[in-house]
Amino acid sequence: MESGQLFNFVTLGYFIAMVLFITYLATRNSKVAFLAHLFCVAGVAVHTLAIGMRWYESYQMPGGVGHAPLSNLYESVVFFAWTILVIYLLIDFKYKQPSIGAFVLPFAFLGMTWAQLTLNTSIEPLVPALQSNWLTYHVLTCFLGYAAFAVACGVSIMYLIKVGKEEKGDGPIGGILGIFPSIRVLDDINYRAIMIGFPLLTLGIITGAAWANYAWGTYWSWDPKETWSLIVWFIYAAFLHARFTRGWVGRRAAWLSVIGFAATIFCYLGVNLVLSGLHSYGGGGM
Repeated sequence: MESGQLFNFVTLGYFIAMVLFITYLATRNSKVAFLAHLFCVAGVAVHTLAIGMRWYESYQMPGGVGHAPLSNLYESVVFFAWTILVIYLLIDFKYKQPSIGAFVLPFAFLGMTWAQLTLNTSIEPLVPALQSNWLTYHVLTCFLGYAAFAVACGVSIMYLIKVGKEEKGDGPIGGILGIFPSIRVLDDINYRAIMIGFPLLTLGIITGAAWANYAWGTYWSWDPKETWSLIVWFIYAAFLHARFTRGWVGRRAAWLSVIGFAATIFCYLGVNLVLSGLHSYGGGGM
């Protein structure tokens, strides 16, 4: 069996988990939530195996030198989906709020579906700029940070939906919204997810600068990817600064989290697909 087939199973598993989480919102059935978690854990296990297998397959290429499967858009999207599940499961282990899965799993499922259906899945030799161990350090830290921001965005959307209903003052909240965590818990998860993601993004920028100096002889060249990475960093730095010094919580924090993740997605995909620059090897043509 090849890694591509395993990734298809992973995509199917995440789809089933997403549907089960949505079903849980409607039914409040704990067995459904348990099954959803089971598919998540099994999906991550198979996903990890598939990434390892793709790494192994890179060594089997004729005349090729093996490398970590982080070198093109397909591999980065697949890795991003894996990090989303890892961060989500870690946060879920602490908070045990199954309803959050319905707002986080779609990010991973849509990413895997897009990668499997439209992106170039071939394993190519590394371009000279990527032939460095800094590739692994840089991509690993950046995508773990991105994944934490994805979780923060998901719970922020839940917060905005629930607080909007509560502020209408129509009495006790029932139905699907009644199974959401309290707005205090949602705000806390948003903050803690960004507290995980921000230092990881910072490390990603630092390792990226070190890698740029190794590959191009300069730590910073205001390439579009570098510029947008800095914009994303400033958005989340503003989030934490406003929370610590101004007491920003609740609705304003949730909106800033959603805006930050939109900027993150543009930094990751928009820059690769729309703008040209030193990071053009990360575009869809790879």
